[in-house]
Amino acid sequence: MLFIGPLGGWEIAIILLIVLIIFGPSKLPQMGQALGKAIREFKKAGKELKSEVTDLNDEDEEENRRRSSKTSTSAKDDKDKENS
Repeated sequence: MLFIGPLGGWEIAIILLIVLIIFGPSKLPQMGQALGKAIREFKKAGKELKSEVTDLNDEDEEENRRRSSKTSTSAKDDKDKENS
């Protein structure tokens, strides 16, 4: 696998020049808009996924608290029955 290091100013300029030659100046704004929309959608999807995971974790923690409180309550009831 060939490793290419960080791009410098000249490399970026050459790449932009090649893209300009291939696609022409009329297509570049459209490509930029499409890229911007794609990035926004990706970020939105990431935020939604993070929110869903957080909500699921909160629900699981709440369910675990309910179970532990029921378990401790039933354990206390069992002890009280034994002591009576």
